[in-house]
Amino acid sequence: MPLPAPLSRANPRLSKRAFGHLLIIAGSPSMLGAAALSSLAAMRSGAGLVTAAVPCGLNLTLQQKISNVVMTLPLAQGKDGTFSLKAYDQLKKIWDQFDAVAIGPGLGRERGTQQLVRQIIIHCPKLLVIDADALFALAGHAEILLKTKGPRVLTPHSGEMSRLNGQSVKEIDSSRLEVAREFARRYNCVLLLKGHQTIVASAQGKSYLNRTGNVGMATAGSGDVLTGMITAFLGQGMSPFDAAKYGAYYHGWAGDLAARSRGKLGMIAQDIIDHLKEAYAK
Repeated sequence: MPLPAPLSRANPRLSKRAFGHLLIIAGSPSMLGAAALSSLAAMRSGAGLVTAAVPCGLNLTLQQKISNVVMTLPLAQGKDGTFSLKAYDQLKKIWDQFDAVAIGPGLGRERGTQQLVRQIIIHCPKLLVIDADALFALAGHAEILLKTKGPRVLTPHSGEMSRLNGQSVKEIDSSRLEVAREFARRYNCVLLLKGHQTIVASAQGKSYLNRTGNVGMATAGSGDVLTGMITAFLGQGMSPFDAAKYGAYYHGWAGDLAARSRGKLGMIAQDIIDHLKEAYAK
């Protein structure tokens, strides 16, 4: 699959601002690596600027951990060191700075964090990718997707999908395409259902079955990498459906390249990022 036009870098006169400024809302005391993986994957996927928002007590640690090409944004936190609902008051003042937003990797599931997630899902005016612990916060509240102020891309695996729609994992895995299409139609979103042959479905009835990827990618942080990639594609002007489709394809293709060079057994999420450049070049 060739690179789509928005990613081709055909115009030599464009600056970094033309390729999107992303906000990645991620991380908690025990899962700060998720913020780092998503942010670096976004930069490796063509984003012009990436800001990683983390609980304020983790900001200095993240600056030491994360790539020096990623900016950080400290936000309000609760006593447990995870995001507080008060962070929303900070975010609503700066939405205009960003072209696309991701929320979820490594957030944790504390009450204040879940409340913050739901406020962002409803009120964020930007393109928004919802993943991981943000999907947990959405479970039982899927109807808020019908109240949102901008397009939403959801990226659940079968277990997260089960919490969202109430079906068992076995039922979901037996009819993955139908499940994805129905949820996307019902809640007016783009749904990327992870797994063997990832499926992307839109509210308008479009669907895509991905055939890249391998079992070595079933490792911690792999989904965080995909979240960063999709958000980067949104920031560069791709439609939500195309961003999810190309994200799935190139994520899997980079994983296939990593498996060829390093083997499936010892693959880690960083290996996928390390092979993105080669995947895009081919």
